[in-house]
Amino acid sequence: MHSAGRRGRPPGSPRRRLSKTTIVATSSTVVTAAVASGVVALWPAAPGVPTADSLTAAGASSAQQADDSGTLPSQVLLLRTQSAQRRLQSLAVAARLAAARRAAARSRAERLAAAARLAEHAAQRKAQPSPAASASPAPSPPPASPVPSGSPQQIAMGMLGSYGWSSGQFSCLDPLWNQESGWNVYATNPSSHAYGIPQALPGWKMASAGPDWQTDAATQIRWGLGYIKGTYGSPCDAWAHEQADGWY
Repeated sequence: MHSAGRRGRPPGSPRRRLSKTTIVATSSTVVTAAVASGVVALWPAAPGVPTADSLTAAGASSAQQADDSGTLPSQVLLLRTQSAQRRLQSLAVAARLAAARRAAARSRAERLAAAARLAEHAAQRKAQPSPAASASPAPSPPPASPVPSGSPQQIAMGMLGSYGWSSGQFSCLDPLWNQESGWNVYATNPSSHAYGIPQALPGWKMASAGPDWQTDAATQIRWGLGYIKGTYGSPCDAWAHEQADGWY
């Protein structure tokens, strides 16, 4: 009997001497090639185990599939895209910084130009003589005429000429103020609080004619005649308004 696993030679077959033996081990596959007298014998591998040729073909096919699928080029493309994006972002940031610097420089230049214009205008105004200095001095007011004495009516009659009116205007002034206050220095309207001979409203307006406006007839008459001249033009015009409307 032969030992298990040992391949025997058929009885009567001649012994052949191998001139060269090559054993290649790839994973669990064994390929034996014997060259003897120009004859090559291959021992097949176990059933179901891939051969070296099949493994080589499978590796080549896998490599071809990797190249065809573009896995490696896609990674390279992704890296290049990311790098390009970072470069674009850097350029955008640099552009914004440059724009901000230009805007700040322009604003500073505008402020400096405005300050220079203001300084120039101030220097020109300072160099020019002021209108008050170049104008001729204002004439001094004429001396005040003496205040007439006597009753309030006599004082008013004596003041008519200083306002450019004739004595005939007193015929209108007398009934006007007689209706308003009865020529009473202390006359007060209980509803409107008008005060004095001319019934100034409010009474403190007569302070422009003198500080004693509450008690002095001449002060009140002076203010009243000025009000009539500025508002109506004359005592007769004021009296016509009083007759038409009930007030002047």
